[in-house]
Amino acid sequence: MKKLLLTAIILALAVFSAACSSSTSGKEKEKEVKIGVSGSDNRIWDFVAKKAEKEGIKVEIVRFSDYVQPNIALAEGELDANAFQTISYFNAFKKEHDLDLSPIATTVIAPMGIYSEKYKDVKDIPEGGKIAVPNEATNMGRSFLLLQEAGLITLPEDFDGNGSIDKIVDNPKNLEIVPVVAGQTPRVLPDVAASIINNGIAVDAGFNPVEDSIFHESATATPYINIIAARTEDKDNETLKRLGELYQEDDVAEFIEKEYKGSTIPTFVPLSEIGE
Repeated sequence: MKKLLLTAIILALAVFSAACSSSTSGKEKEKEVKIGVSGSDNRIWDFVAKKAEKEGIKVEIVRFSDYVQPNIALAEGELDANAFQTISYFNAFKKEHDLDLSPIATTVIAPMGIYSEKYKDVKDIPEGGKIAVPNEATNMGRSFLLLQEAGLITLPEDFDGNGSIDKIVDNPKNLEIVPVVAGQTPRVLPDVAASIINNGIAVDAGFNPVEDSIFHESATATPYINIIAARTEDKDNETLKRLGELYQEDDVAEFIEKEYKGSTIPTFVPLSEIGE
């Protein structure tokens, strides 16, 4: 009888242990997060990933070479979140592709800049000068706003942020706007008066967006705050929310300021301030 009782206890303990093991395994799986990024500069996420690891969150960084696939991969469930885009680009892209995605945290502003191999000041750009701009609508619109801020063109008061050449209402220097694929904007520098280059592409090309551009965006460019995005069904996921909180802590802001020397600006504002 005692042997039967002992056997029953052992079996019960084995079942309990297996259940606990299964439960633990499930929890660990829930805390494995795949984050999609674009470009090769992942210093911030490497820093955040080390912090997350201390809390049992394993972050896998998945790199992409363009601005399209990270959102498609997220929508199709290949990623848990992505972090590479401005809220302006995000809103336009998910509307165009009918994707059910949501922002879950703000991260940085990565200033877009005007670069030139020929001129040291935007005022020196001559009559009829060629200006290369990214050919995608939201980044072209962003380029136009930057050109307006630099005093080179004028846009309508109701400008919607989407670029097309016919939206320029005043072009006193008769600048020739040359749309090119965003990734090519650094390569065309020898052939144009100036080229407008996205921050990440500029960094990959060896530029410091603050030191090497002849004009760049200010820190108040709210539509161009970068975000962490997730599928809408996962926007309240505790692990993803915690990852956003870890990103927005003071030590990350200090790391960004020290590491990037102003070329990337920590901008941890509530989602309600950026619009969607």
